[in-house]
Amino acid sequence: MAVNTTPESPLPVGEVSRLIGGWIDRLGAVWVEGQITQLSRRPGAGVVFLTLRDPSYDISISVTAYRQVFDAVADVVSEGARVVVLAKPEWYAPRGQLSLRATEIKPVGVGELLARLEMLKKSLAAEGLFAPERKKALPFLPQLIGLVCGRASAAERDVLENARHRWPAVRFEVRNVAVQGVHAVPQVVQAVKELDDIDDVDVIIVARGGGSVEDLLPFSDEQLVRAVASCRTPVVSAIGHEPDNPLLDHVADLRASTPTDAAKKVVPDVGEEYERVRMLRDRARRSVQGLVEREERGLAHALARPSIQDPHRMIDERADHVAALIDRGRRTLGHLLDRAESELTHTHARVVALSPAATLKRGYAVLQRADGHVVRDPGEVSADEALRARVAEGEFSVRVDAEVDSRADA
Repeated sequence: MAVNTTPESPLPVGEVSRLIGGWIDRLGAVWVEGQITQLSRRPGAGVVFLTLRDPSYDISISVTAYRQVFDAVADVVSEGARVVVLAKPEWYAPRGQLSLRATEIKPVGVGELLARLEMLKKSLAAEGLFAPERKKALPFLPQLIGLVCGRASAAERDVLENARHRWPAVRFEVRNVAVQGVHAVPQVVQAVKELDDIDDVDVIIVARGGGSVEDLLPFSDEQLVRAVASCRTPVVSAIGHEPDNPLLDHVADLRASTPTDAAKKVVPDVGEEYERVRMLRDRARRSVQGLVEREERGLAHALARPSIQDPHRMIDERADHVAALIDRGRRTLGHLLDRAESELTHTHARVVALSPAATLKRGYAVLQRADGHVVRDPGEVSADEALRARVAEGEFSVRVDAEVDSRADA
């Protein structure tokens, strides 16, 4: 219950401590899981002191246990071990300290740890954190590689030496952290976030050598898995050896079986790339050479054609053909003109033969009255009528002297 206090009527420290102790005493016993970070077993002492730490967070609490309680598991429990403790919260009023009084301690076995990891794996997979479409592609040639590993560890040496042997110009941004124990998870998470915030870092490698299942537990921690899943930089997991399979392998964009394998997968080999460039250059040269040779053959084939070797031949052939057509046209036109001329001559002869002028030339004359009417019948004229006579060479006037018998011959 809340206590009413004012600046004028404050509670003494002892009273506050007593009240806190009273509230805590009303709490019942709870099962608590954690990792033992400190263990103190003083000879002859009846109480064992230990510190339990949350592997995922920087939180710890003191635990006390009677010797007979701890001796029941002393052979299988040591610093770094995970345990489940049945304990009741206690408040030490003189120092204002909270601790747990353990009445039962159980070590967490490997089988139980693996079962919990499998449940966590299924839960994270259901969220889509392991989905292939979330994986980011690694750059072909990273300029700056972030490396998270233990200080002066074999994993660090393997990655650096193999990467620089493959590509001497590659650079590293190294973060040395604890890779096992209670400090591993927060330090690895912090290092990954720091490297992910550096724009020049192209890829991050999280590396650790082999170890037991308990040693590799930090790399299956949910907090670390989620931190890697939220990275914008591609992350490579290189934890343990080939059989080891922490949850980090599933969320990472690429899994390497060992730190050495990570260096080989992240950094290309300069010798192999040089050989690949040489092969591509040779292939390109052969392709260009083949193309040139093919075009040369096509050009030679084109030059071998008669139209190219004797370009005027077609014109000459066409000229002869045109000349032949002209001659044929001329002959045809000549025949037509000759035929037309013959027909014209024949027609002209007929016209001439039938012409009045030809009749006049034979001695005939045409008589015309004054109105120009041609006289065809003697009855058409009268005595003493003046007429005009037209002959072949001209015309002259005549006069009718006497009445002419209409029946007389013309």
